Amino acid sequence: MPLDNIFGIAGSALNAQTVRMNATASNLANGGTVAGTEKEAFRGKRAVFKTILEGQMGGLDQTAKGGVRVTQIVDDPKPITRQSDPGNPAADKDGYVYMSNVNEMSEMVDMMAAARSYQNNVEVVNTARQLTMRTLDIIKA
Repeated sequence: MPLDNIFGIAGSALNAQTVRMNATASNLANGGTVAGTEKEAFRGKRAVFKTILEGQMGGLDQTAKGGVRVTQIVDDPKPITRQSDPGNPAADKDGYVYMSNVNEMSEMVDMMAAARSYQNNVEVVNTARQLTMRTLDIIKA
């Protein structure tokens, strides 16, 4: 596998994990918001990843390329909760507000998982770079 494929694969993973971390940060920022209707309530966002596979099933002379990309950002399907808060200016006519479906604990776990995956791919890039430098040193000698 050519080294540019390694950098491309790791780079696609870095981009995907960045989108995932941005979605999680948005979820955490909007997690405490309330709305006057269920339709207006904030729903957590989730990045949907898809594997990029090119040349994996072909003959031996094809180079294997892979990676990951974000295909879409979808709303979290967890239900919205309704809470009685008649004094809230956002309350509906019955005195209810609709809470976000974001769970801060699960968002933090998702953020840590995305950060670890990001760090792992940074290590892939660093290792490939070091191996390239060692190869060049061998060729020079």
